[in-house]
Amino acid sequence: MSAAMPAFSIDPARTAWCAELRALAADRLRPLAEKGEPGRVNRPLVAELGRLGLLSRLFTSGAVDLCLMRESLAYACTEAETALALQGLGARPVHAHGTPAQRRRWLPDVAEGSAVAAFALSEPGAGSDAAALSLAAERDGTDGWRLTGEKRWISNAPEADFYTVFARTTPGAGARGVTAFLLPADRPGLTGSALDMLSPHPIGALRLDAVPVTADDVLGEPDRGFRVAMGTLDLFRPSVGAFAVGMAQAALDATLAHTASRDAFGGKLRDLQTVSHQVAEMALRTEAARLMVHAAATAYDAAAPDVPRRAAMAKLLATETAQYVVDAAVQLHGACALRRGHLLEHLYREVRAPRIYEGASEVQRGIIARELYAEHAGRAEPGAGVGHTEPAGRHVPAAPPDRSAQADRSAQAVQTAQAERAERAERAERAEREAR
Repeated sequence: MSAAMPAFSIDPARTAWCAELRALAADRLRPLAEKGEPGRVNRPLVAELGRLGLLSRLFTSGAVDLCLMRESLAYACTEAETALALQGLGARPVHAHGTPAQRRRWLPDVAEGSAVAAFALSEPGAGSDAAALSLAAERDGTDGWRLTGEKRWISNAPEADFYTVFARTTPGAGARGVTAFLLPADRPGLTGSALDMLSPHPIGALRLDAVPVTADDVLGEPDRGFRVAMGTLDLFRPSVGAFAVGMAQAALDATLAHTASRDAFGGKLRDLQTVSHQVAEMALRTEAARLMVHAAATAYDAAAPDVPRRAAMAKLLATETAQYVVDAAVQLHGACALRRGHLLEHLYREVRAPRIYEGASEVQRGIIARELYAEHAGRAEPGAGVGHTEPAGRHVPAAPPDRSAQADRSAQAVQTAQAERAERAERAERAEREAR
């Protein structure tokens, strides 16, 4: 059977911290968000996140604290939540895999909010199928490459100050032939354009025309960039779920207030059983999603072997739940929720994209099934489980101010497990080709 769900709890200090984050988001971040230009990077908002010390926590917090930050900010200001998350997504590979020089150059500026980061993985022909990316890295001399191709659906493009770019250095090698590069925005040959989305969001396309990079720009190892990408996504997928939970909770609370005060049919809306049962279902699903997110984050911080499966489950359940809850909230509010500027009108547009980015819901189901069958096959092998003992005493400690060492150890353990899974997948792929 599968490993038991990790134990977790949110201690009083973290609970108070979340309340403080919600207040800061409402009082200091939302006014800046409202002044921003839709579809553009809001640099004053990013700078304020830095002044509040939230961006630096992206590099000193584990997955649980990242999820608490994202849920708390999303509840009061989705724009602030997104700005924080995009800084982490773009800069986390530099923190986890960068050289000392790369880290010194960029991470202090990211932490203070003076540099904007971006994660450039998706392409016109490689969105959910990230291993199929085709941005070409052709050799240029002994230690350099030229990057040629296109990236699309890149958050913070084309306004970011640097990009974590994934390119194919070995053609025909699938996931094993991808390299991650740290690419400053001022490199010759790099251009971009903004994309107009349903929910205004800083997102765009990048065009790379023989952009020069060297070994000094590599993040991690050549041909091992897919590991960098998947390690980053395993951390951020549960926190996408936390973003969704924050939106669901905001919609639920708005619905509680509305149905408790709205007069209808000789009483309040809440007096109608169909309404009260709908609200109960919304609350049930929101809390279940929150628990799944916290369980996945706790597993990540404990370096559990089943992090990819738990991360996929958390993102899938939470984003699908948020879609349901926000839609139900709109229905119970009626026409007023569709008016431009209403909270639910905003959430209705915001809630759709998380079911697609960082792996669509269908991709998450595929990951879950793959991991389940791999675990099943491992148990079926002769001698599987012999001599195995469960590690004792794993738990999440009370949140100290700085847990960077623990977060780094957890990330390294997760990356090791990912590398082992990649080796098994490669062996299976070779065997299948030979059989054909």
